[in-house]
Amino acid sequence: MVQYHRNRLDDVFHALANVSRRNIVRMLSKKPYRITELAPKFDMSLAAVSKHVQALERAGIVDREVNGREHICRLNADALSEAHEWLDAYQGFWSERLDALQDVLKQHRPKRGGKMSPDSD
Repeated sequence: MVQYHRNRLDDVFHALANVSRRNIVRMLSKKPYRITELAPKFDMSLAAVSKHVQALERAGIVDREVNGREHICRLNADALSEAHEWLDAYQGFWSERLDALQDVLKQHRPKRGGKMSPDSD
């Protein structure tokens, strides 16, 4: 049996796979929020928002500070930097693909004032 070990990068991508959690991250990138401030911004219960925040906490993306009944959430961008580094490794690949596309498009561009060939779309 193969044993699967979850790592931080897996947790980050899992957490960011949900649009609500991505929106929470976007909000927290501007300023810290209390859970009670986040909940009204979404069409879900306070408990549901709290569960989304827990997923972000497990990934290390959000730090939660508890002061009595008040839960303050802050973005911890360090976890996102690992994901950024992983994605950045593919930048060369996409740059090459886009450069190749640009070359193809230049070859098929009609000359100024000229008519397009019948086989061009």
